[in-house]
Amino acid sequence: MQLLGRLSTKTFLSQFWQKRPLLVRQAIPGFAGLVQASELLALATRDDVESRLVSRRRGAWQLRYGPFARAEIARLPTKNWTILLQGLNQVVPAADALLRSFRFIPYARLDDVMVSYAAPGGGVGPHVDSYDVFLLQGPGRRRWSVGRPRRWTLDPKAPLKILREFRPQVSWLLEPGDLLYLPPGWGHEGVALEPSSTYSIGFRAPSDQEIAGEFLAYLQDRIELGGLYADPGMRLQRHPAAIPARMVRHAAIVTRRVRWKERDVSRFLGEYLSTPKPQVLFLRPRRRLSPGEFARRLSTRGLRLDLRTQMLFRSRDFFINGERIESSARTRAWLERLADERSVPPISLPETLLPLLHSWFLAGWIRLGDRGE
Repeated sequence: MQLLGRLSTKTFLSQFWQKRPLLVRQAIPGFAGLVQASELLALATRDDVESRLVSRRRGAWQLRYGPFARAEIARLPTKNWTILLQGLNQVVPAADALLRSFRFIPYARLDDVMVSYAAPGGGVGPHVDSYDVFLLQGPGRRRWSVGRPRRWTLDPKAPLKILREFRPQVSWLLEPGDLLYLPPGWGHEGVALEPSSTYSIGFRAPSDQEIAGEFLAYLQDRIELGGLYADPGMRLQRHPAAIPARMVRHAAIVTRRVRWKERDVSRFLGEYLSTPKPQVLFLRPRRRLSPGEFARRLSTRGLRLDLRTQMLFRSRDFFINGERIESSARTRAWLERLADERSVPPISLPETLLPLLHSWFLAGWIRLGDRGE
């Protein structure tokens, strides 16, 4: 597998990443997809998989959200529709492996694998993403038209963000195994020429507003300011409904007392970026192993992170599914390996980690062995 063709990751990152598109022919030669079309459509009926149906009828775009009934899917027409499945990597191990093959980008930036299964003529219209994306063509062919970033305008009548007056500069026909990278802001449209699947590897790019808002929410439970507003010598006020100027000045002084350090920001990012999406549910193990039995099986089978688990670290701080753990010198290397590789073989580990790992196992965050329990 040569995801970037003859390019080194260093060259790609310096010359293409967030700069210009890149088309790689046969990045995965003979790529047959990760799941069959029938399995993709079956996933759209599940309530634990985020799915959407985009269709176009008589020039008008339509958008519907899943899960969908099997009879509903069976009644779909022969052309001009697409089913989108978000977070395929959370339910299909092969999709998670595909996502991790892009590990030359930090996990903190990786988002998920989305698959779109389209009938002939199907697509989601010309649009623009605010994040980087790799488009890997599965079975079938799809034509992609791409336009340079500019001041885009949206179709106010469409139920999704469709570009108006889309004028592409280049067009490519993608066949199974071809890979197209697009930086943020580039307009693009994919149209299926036949029943086809496209796997989109998306990257997380939180807005400044999102980061600031979430950080302020993070701070509110972690700051302690002593003091209490007081107003001795109060004078009679002409308008009782008017907010006193003294109260405004006091509040301004209080807010200026709020301080934070870079480590506070680092810990916020770790918890924020590792927090699973709201619809994610963890499945607890079928057998509730005792700590002793868990330790014995761990020593012979190893463990892996659940597909839904997010694990990151910075320095001694480790973050898993929104929680922070501070490592010791003895546990740091072991936890780094688990976070990087997302699995560890049957090897000896610090005994101080066993209670923590056992609690993660009972919560469904980690699994034993290659297949888990």
